[in-house]
Amino acid sequence: MATAKAAFSTPTQKADPYIYQVGFGNSFASEAVPGALPVGQNSPQKNKYGLYAESVNGTSFVAPRAENQRTWIYRMRPSVAHDGFVPAKANPYMETSFTANNPKIHVSPTQLAWHPLEIPKEPTDFIEGFRTIAGNGDPLLREGLAIHLYLANKSMEKKAVVNSDGDMLILPQQGRLDIQTELGNLMVRPGELVVIQRGLKFKVSLPDGPVRGYIQEIFGGHYELPELGPLGANGLANVRDFEHPVAKFDIDTNSPWEIVYKVGGKLFTCKQDHTPFDVVAWHGNYVPYKYAMEKFIGVGSITKDHIDPSIFCVLTAKSKTPGVPLADFLIFSGRWDVASGTFRPPYFHRNCASELMGLIYGEYGGRSDAFQPGSVSYETGFCPHGVSWDVYKAASEMDLVPMRVHEGTLAFMFESSMMFGITDFAMNSEKRHEHEPGMWNDLKNNFVEQLDQVNADLKAAGLPPVVKGQ
Repeated sequence: MATAKAAFSTPTQKADPYIYQVGFGNSFASEAVPGALPVGQNSPQKNKYGLYAESVNGTSFVAPRAENQRTWIYRMRPSVAHDGFVPAKANPYMETSFTANNPKIHVSPTQLAWHPLEIPKEPTDFIEGFRTIAGNGDPLLREGLAIHLYLANKSMEKKAVVNSDGDMLILPQQGRLDIQTELGNLMVRPGELVVIQRGLKFKVSLPDGPVRGYIQEIFGGHYELPELGPLGANGLANVRDFEHPVAKFDIDTNSPWEIVYKVGGKLFTCKQDHTPFDVVAWHGNYVPYKYAMEKFIGVGSITKDHIDPSIFCVLTAKSKTPGVPLADFLIFSGRWDVASGTFRPPYFHRNCASELMGLIYGEYGGRSDAFQPGSVSYETGFCPHGVSWDVYKAASEMDLVPMRVHEGTLAFMFESSMMFGITDFAMNSEKRHEHEPGMWNDLKNNFVEQLDQVNADLKAAGLPPVVKGQ
């Protein structure tokens, strides 16, 4: 195999042997053999070294220039060189269609939660380890998303995957993922995210053994950085902190490979006698990337009150409704809380969006269960939720000095403007439990207990008194 350095790249580290090109949304050029990229055109009559040019389009040909995503790759064998498609063994725990007429999809008006799922004992690779929890829409409609957990204990060997349904945002919670893509390698640890766009081939190896994590798959559009508005040019997730692979190829011309395609939620497979990772050079902006979430630049109130949770947004994806996101990805990590005269924990609220939370590491309080790394917590749209009485009372009486919150913690939220449907697997899982509503029983009626003061104030204002029971 061979690899090459990029002009602007990050250094290698002990836990990550790869180098990366940096900059979200950039158009990159990378070649593992100098001179392999054609000069001045995309599709020459003859490519150097006899390579084949292949175009991968992530958006419509006529998408506006600022939104157009595509990459040209130059490889030893084109992707059409395979033995044809046949149905693959289905994953019974994977769901993609979340329409109301799917009998395997359920809705819940109350809060739900799942303790961490156990990694299977039988050999299970990354794609075999998908366990779908919730989602909305349908990939055939090009609108919606799916939320999966992945559980794996086996590296993919002569096997690669292509997800034709949507982009995947992958969050390792236990163990690193060594991801080989057509455009190069990414090593992703807990605390980092990786996005692999639909249509790109990849395989996953497990350098630390068994792994567990979360996936958000979006069927419509692609992830973007949120607009910064009054923040100006900098803050939240900075462009320069996103890392993209450099060209790297294998030479494997006579061994059996299996390529698994996910199309419309169904799995298909094709065989070929050569590696799919034979790309010698490429250029474009349709490129997988990773981001270390510890680099997030948090903002918040330095006077009083809360700013909306959108200040924690790392990535967003548009829906078909202008101004309304299909999906927001938010994180909650160590930061300062300094607002004065303010109730500091999350206030009681009913959000029009549906919320699904997970925990990568650390502790995240305010829930009725032991919310552990690998857990899942869910609230549908307009489901009332908030902190317990004990947390409310302590926050109402505490000294409001500057303090660090969520130190050593990385929690996240998948938020969607569309309602989530819950899968059969998730509803029937022995790990599922409902939040205990009794955690709010002690939120007593303070107003009635202070009725004498209320009536005194009403009398002073020339207004009739309040009579208890009326």
